[in-house]
Amino acid sequence: MAEVAFEQVQKSFGAVQVLKQIDLTVRDGEFLVLVGPSGCGKSTLLRALAGLEGVTRGRILIDGRVVNNLPPKDRDIAMVFQNYALYPHMSVLENLTFALKLRELKPAEIDSRAREAASILGLENLLDRYPRHLSGGQRQRVAMGRAIVRDPKVFLFDEPLSNLDAKLRVQMRAEIRALHQRLKATTVYVTHDQIEAMTMADRIVVLNGGTIEQVGAPLDLYDDPDNLFVASFIGSPAMNLFTGHYASTADGARVRIGDVMLPAPRVHAADGQSVTIGMRPEHLELSDADGFAFTVNVVEPTGAATELFGAVAGAPCCVTVNGRSGLRPGALARLRAAPGHVFLFDPDSGRRLR
Repeated sequence: MAEVAFEQVQKSFGAVQVLKQIDLTVRDGEFLVLVGPSGCGKSTLLRALAGLEGVTRGRILIDGRVVNNLPPKDRDIAMVFQNYALYPHMSVLENLTFALKLRELKPAEIDSRAREAASILGLENLLDRYPRHLSGGQRQRVAMGRAIVRDPKVFLFDEPLSNLDAKLRVQMRAEIRALHQRLKATTVYVTHDQIEAMTMADRIVVLNGGTIEQVGAPLDLYDDPDNLFVASFIGSPAMNLFTGHYASTADGARVRIGDVMLPAPRVHAADGQSVTIGMRPEHLELSDADGFAFTVNVVEPTGAATELFGAVAGAPCCVTVNGRSGLRPGALARLRAAPGHVFLFDPDSGRRLR
């Protein structure tokens, strides 16, 4: 295990700056997830750590050692790729042992490591098969096993579940997390799927446009986003965003949505200031009388809950209702916001108003 540090790391491809001043520490034994939209720089940052990309400026350290000029094989890392990168002409056992043979380890140690990894991942009965005879989930396990046998200081995962179907993704998420809890190895995991990030990470790094927007534990980012980007990116369905105006009164603060005033946190804002109001779908509830008007356009039952999509004051709105709902498309309803769950943002800078 090892600590990983990025110090003022920048990366440019010609005139395009992909990473802009990245300062980040991955703690020893931590499962850290890099998440963000396509093109945000998360895979470039991972590849720089792996030694597959150089950096334009800054330093990368693994266990206190600067590795900028070290080739990948000397960084003591193991990487699991999105496309598995298995050798098709080799059996599962040969795929697991190939890198160890290149390192000229003793045959007994090679066999011991391979069979231990196979036991951890449930591959004991597949050692003689070839990749073409394996399912997607089995191939992913072999790719992980090939990383485990190397006993690296740092594990790197580059969107390893993207090629799997929905059910298998859920299963493999749990398996990778259980593997980390067993090995306690420092892990950096890249994904564009915020659900993966929320369910797997010790800490999440939200990247956007080559910069770090916020770093924190999953629920900290969900409950206390620093800006509009993090608030709208973390959470599914996404946070509802409305345009309104802030008012401070003797008995508390209010915001206006359409023709309705609702309680809001007291923040540093001027009376009448335009604000962006954020409310998560599960923090909105249907009301019999008071509240702001909501027009239902689409009803999506999921079994345990129902998601209602519609509009409030001309803005898109989603409401999550526990259980079943009798509302149908075209229905008119009233909504209330759960106390303490209204977020206010500056509409120009996107920063959270506090």
